Amino acid sequence: MHAWPASEVPALPGKGRDLKIHDTATQGTITLAPGPVARIYVCGITPYDATHIGHAATYNAFDLVQRVWLDTKRQVHYVQNVTDVDDPLLERALRDGQDWTELAERETALFREDMTALRMLPPQHYIGAVEAIPGIVPLVERLRDAGAAYELEGDIYFSVESDAHFGSVSHLDAEAMRLLSAERGGDPERPGKKNPLDPMLWMAARPGEPSWDGGSLGRGRPGWHIECVAIALDHLGMGFDIQGGGSDLVFPHHEMGASHAQALTGEFPMAKAYVHAGMVALHGEKMSKSKGNLVFVSALRRAGVDPAAIRLALLSHHYRADWEWTDEVLEQAVARLERWRAAVSRPDGLPADALVEEVREALANDLDAPAALAAVDRWVEAQNASDGDDESAPGLVSRTVDALLGVAL
Repeated sequence: MHAWPASEVPALPGKGRDLKIHDTATQGTITLAPGPVARIYVCGITPYDATHIGHAATYNAFDLVQRVWLDTKRQVHYVQNVTDVDDPLLERALRDGQDWTELAERETALFREDMTALRMLPPQHYIGAVEAIPGIVPLVERLRDAGAAYELEGDIYFSVESDAHFGSVSHLDAEAMRLLSAERGGDPERPGKKNPLDPMLWMAARPGEPSWDGGSLGRGRPGWHIECVAIALDHLGMGFDIQGGGSDLVFPHHEMGASHAQALTGEFPMAKAYVHAGMVALHGEKMSKSKGNLVFVSALRRAGVDPAAIRLALLSHHYRADWEWTDEVLEQAVARLERWRAAVSRPDGLPADALVEEVREALANDLDAPAALAAVDRWVEAQNASDGDDESAPGLVSRTVDALLGVAL
């Protein structure tokens, strides 16, 4: 599966700072200082509907991570998956009378278009669950053969008790885990499981549903968590720098994925930091495909909204915050974009070297994009109120906003 084209990231004078970021697993802020190549895995979409603002906010957060690392002169090895076979996708295709593969391909293509428009830097490896199946099957077989997985009526389940570190990502108690498991695709009430929390690794073929050759597992399809583990281990290995996604993935997805990987390798942890973006609401409720309370990026673009304004709207909230999308949020972003573009359109201006460092400092401090926007706002206000004589300043501001915030002025 191919990703989307990369926009050029301008080079800035000097060098950026190492990233301090909030780690869900340790429940505190840690400093990440990767080697020459920083490694990040971000969980991708299940392509049964268009990209909404909640998705865009999540991918914007991890785009900022990439930009901070690139500014430190590191390379970034970024991997993202597409869950292109899963119950919600099959259910939507059945409801709408569509072929599930065509639905997945169409919505994945639209996602790529949205990411391109928003200037999100693409992953080096963009992997679909279906194409990952040949690598998933041997991992499930290994877990089963090691006693970390078991069969139940043809399905293969992972035993959470096989990982001594289970629970170290989310820090939830058993009851909270059980409730979230039921809410987010698990089956804690299924009779015969060793532990209600045990997640499915391999689902035996069901009538009328797609299935693949699973070797000694029999025909079927992979569970949700093992998909990401197989892709991450194949392309990044253990101990990569960031496992990222929305906060709704902390449990069960990232907790289970970490345990799968740790049981497979005997190493801990799977990732040095577990980083999670907040949820975006509309009309008082979290945007959700199941609820249908969505604002689609593609719809905004079709209505003539500049993608740079959409991006500024996302950047105006801290990535870990839960916030609400409103017309006012977008209107403020449109106005900010107009002010910034007017300020950098002048032939000269106020020196901007200090601004570059302010933006760098803000983003290195747990991706504090609102603080970075405020720094640019101050330069713009001063620029409009005085006569500067630095001919290089407007260009430097434009390159800084582009390189570090992903906004083209």
